[in-house]
Amino acid sequence: MIKKFLFLIALTLVLTAATEVTEKKSPVKADTNPVYVDYNIPYLQKNFVAFKEAVAFKESQGKYRVINTLGYLGKYQFGRTTLERFRIYDTKAFLNNPEQQEKAFIALCSVNKWILRKDIERSVGKTINGIKITESGILASAHLSGAGNVKKFLRSNGTERFKDAYGATIQMYMKKFANYDVSVIKADRKAKV
Repeated sequence: MIKKFLFLIALTLVLTAATEVTEKKSPVKADTNPVYVDYNIPYLQKNFVAFKEAVAFKESQGKYRVINTLGYLGKYQFGRTTLERFRIYDTKAFLNNPEQQEKAFIALCSVNKWILRKDIERSVGKTINGIKITESGILASAHLSGAGNVKKFLRSNGTERFKDAYGATIQMYMKKFANYDVSVIKADRKAKV
């Protein structure tokens, strides 16, 4: 037993000595250009496609057939009442229809933009609780909490707050989804899928 213990101590000392780092300083030339490595990381512009994909990734990691623990469905995590607004009643068919999910997201953005049109006009460019308000941040927040809660947040200058069951807040969405170009979304009260 003691021999085994002494062997382990000796082995540890040998390995520690073998992996000891010596500090070597090498001169750095001031005119050295940085080296850029191609990591093959896709770059999405801040356009509507990038916006919807960023929202989708936050909601479901971009997966169409996901149902969360609260029953929200699909790539954009729609509630059943939201789907019913667009006359979508068959949730199984909805989960298996990526095209319908994309159309539903666009329709919801259009309806939310119509509901929030005056608040968008009044609030974009302002700063609330240290967060610059943008149209894309407003639309993403409406997707999270509903247009009514976003109205309350904006009209109260950030004192009326919302948090979903997983802890996501309007402020988080305002910040995370700021500065996307969502001008292709037209405000439409009667948007359809």
